[in-house]
Amino acid sequence: MTAAPSAEPGRTDPGGGRPRPRAVAILAGVALVALLADLVTKHLALAALTDREPARLLGGLIYLSLTRNSGAAWSIGADHTWVFPLITIGVVGWIVWMALRLRSLPWAVSLGLVLGGALGNLVDRIFRAPSPFHGHVVDMISLFDPYGQVWPVFNLADSSLVCGVLLAVLLELTGRQRDGRRAGRDENPTDTNASQGADQRERA
Repeated sequence: MTAAPSAEPGRTDPGGGRPRPRAVAILAGVALVALLADLVTKHLALAALTDREPARLLGGLIYLSLTRNSGAAWSIGADHTWVFPLITIGVVGWIVWMALRLRSLPWAVSLGLVLGGALGNLVDRIFRAPSPFHGHVVDMISLFDPYGQVWPVFNLADSSLVCGVLLAVLLELTGRQRDGRRAGRDENPTDTNASQGADQRERA
């Protein structure tokens, strides 16, 4: 029986492009926690804040103020609610595609936060009043003002999305790639030596 050939010296093995099970599990776990937290807080907000004045917390830093938003932040696109579920479905599909090569744990956390937040608001769009795919998102957190005059009223799904996107930007800026490598640090030494040798021959 012939032994399988070993990997070339100095060459990193990204796993043949296969996803790392632990990374995929973390992505799914973070998404599930974010989704459940969003659903629970929306349920509590509807039960405690319906037909009540906003609740003031932390000396007015935060207000709990129940609103239903048919659009995006600042009610952008309020007359085209049906567009947002389609965008969200596209984002979910993109994350599933990214997971096919996912081997980075920090990227798993980032994509999990985005996925959980996207699904949290998608549930509202599909299942809440006034109708499927035209549902209004439940928001309840307002900063510095009880009625969103300083910053749009938001929910935990929105927070999860923002944190996930900010983490993704940080990972990109630091060169961390979704397959677990770091840009500029995992270059194949064999290829580097060959390139240097070619440059020396050209100078000769």
